[in-house]
Amino acid sequence: MGNTKKVSETGRFGSRYGVGIRKRIHKIEQKQKEKSSCPACGAAKVKRLAAGLFVCAKCGHKFAGGAYVPETLPGSAVKKMVSQKSFSHGLAETIGEEEEALEAQELEENEKE
Repeated sequence: MGNTKKVSETGRFGSRYGVGIRKRIHKIEQKQKEKSSCPACGAAKVKRLAAGLFVCAKCGHKFAGGAYVPETLPGSAVKKMVSQKSFSHGLAETIGEEEEALEAQELEENEKE
């Protein structure tokens, strides 16, 4: 069989499954075969071991990612939040308010005594 104009390498499926599904598979396979950089060393040597498991051929770092791509959109958003520590800012305020409330209660109890 071989390549076709609309779905290139997914032409191996012939006329089976419909053109929409073959186009979707084509997009997924393109993403899957792109060069990705390693989060540990930065080299573009990441290989997919299995669905969601990736390994760097240079440094040997194994990590989890999406089924077909090493980093998903939600994963990159969480990574950015962690690096900026924006999610812990609200948590620190909440903890600080609770500590102030406890201190105020202790002061009131000391004054009553």
